[in-house]
Amino acid sequence: MPSAKSARVGDRKKERNQPLRTKARTFVTRTRRLIDSGDIEGAEGSARVAIAALDRAAQKGVIHENNASRRKSRLIKSLNKAKIGQE
Repeated sequence: MPSAKSARVGDRKKERNQPLRTKARTFVTRTRRLIDSGDIEGAEGSARVAIAALDRAAQKGVIHENNASRRKSRLIKSLNKAKIGQE
């Protein structure tokens, strides 16, 4: 069981980090759903917002920079694949 102080610190970090992490996940999920539904124009706009949210979370230290880069790469890769498939 953690000490009381480390538990308080963990709670403070969670309160600060959780909204940024949730926002990034939400935007990535929204973009993936748009890609799956075939709405490429909407997905492009949503991808920009998702990338900004991932960058912001990485900058604040909520997620690791490499984690954000990996998620952005996979998102753009699937978006480009959907663009090619639609043409």
